[in-house]
Amino acid sequence: MRGIALFMAGVLAGAVAVNAAIAQNRNKSPNRGVVGLNHVAIIVPDLDKAVEYYTKVMGFPEAFRLNNAQGQVQLVYVQISQNTFVELQPQNGRPLGIAHFGLHVENMQDAVAMFKGRGATITDINVSGTKAILSNVVAPDGIRMELAELTPDSFHRKAMQGW
Repeated sequence: MRGIALFMAGVLAGAVAVNAAIAQNRNKSPNRGVVGLNHVAIIVPDLDKAVEYYTKVMGFPEAFRLNNAQGQVQLVYVQISQNTFVELQPQNGRPLGIAHFGLHVENMQDAVAMFKGRGATITDINVSGTKAILSNVVAPDGIRMELAELTPDSFHRKAMQGW
């Protein structure tokens, strides 16, 4: 009985130590609240062919798609891993290639305040058709970084949970 009690005490002490270490590492991060890279958005000349390539050849399942008000496909997300996607968008007169990359943030208000405090220009916060809370930062080189808070109802969160 004493051995079991000592074992349980050791497990408890270990769990406390691990949680403390995780909290310390999180506090040391200069980008608190940035969970990680969520997606890269690519503008493609033929959306159907791109979806076919990424799903069949690459094996990335389609996670979700969004239509515009006219019923046309606006974007398609394919899922690389539980938390990582490629966003495919039709060209529609825009240059081909990478449109932006998306960062998953825990709290949009906090992320916007942090980046504004460092001098970044940030767009207004809005809710997208995918039900994610979004804002954008444009780097001096013109690269757009989309900040995304993934609400429980967001298409992204549902795809991540269904992985």
